[in-house]
Amino acid sequence: MKTAVIVFPGSNRDRDMFHALEHITGTRPLSVWHTESTVPDVDLVIVPGGFSYGDYLRAGAIAARSPILKDLVAKAGSGVAVLGVCNGFQILTEAGLLPGALMRNAGLTFVCREIRMETVNNATRFSSKFRKGQVWRCPVAHHDGNYFADAETLKRIEDNDQVIFRYTDGSNPNGSINDIAGITNAKGNVLGMMPHPENLIEPLNGGVEGRLLFESLLDEAA
Repeated sequence: MKTAVIVFPGSNRDRDMFHALEHITGTRPLSVWHTESTVPDVDLVIVPGGFSYGDYLRAGAIAARSPILKDLVAKAGSGVAVLGVCNGFQILTEAGLLPGALMRNAGLTFVCREIRMETVNNATRFSSKFRKGQVWRCPVAHHDGNYFADAETLKRIEDNDQVIFRYTDGSNPNGSINDIAGITNAKGNVLGMMPHPENLIEPLNGGVEGRLLFESLLDEAA
């Protein structure tokens, strides 16, 4: 599986993502700087976590207007798989690739801890290795992870089974509406999520549950 990671000023989880992808796929991902105009021909493009542009204006808002995003939007429109994690999720919503918005955490504090979430839809290219209803733990680290959508949008994404991961067991760390932790676009080829599966891919991380997301994508690309 060929992969690429887009890097912005302020990204800080890009190296975690490089390691996870190389560890699982056996191939080093391509690094794409935000000022480039073309996304390489790959099976998966990842927008990693961090604090792009220092979260000035709004988290992800400036990065969403970087030169590379124009081609990323086009690639996503053609069906290429795109994964945005944490700040990447914020960037994808700001770029219009995913519905809704990420607001300040309900407690107005930075949250860094392990949560539990449920895989509520395993019929996607990102979740096929999970069992439907599987509850797994994953770390989060964010200040603006409170997912919100208006009533009409929320009904649409729920009715279309676009919610893939949901916080469970009372572990919602940010106040996200309907306990939403990760959603896809209507076509199912773009996923945004706040938890960090790249930080739970080998025993040294304390668990391997995050591997299932990347292994799902690996199966899809085979």
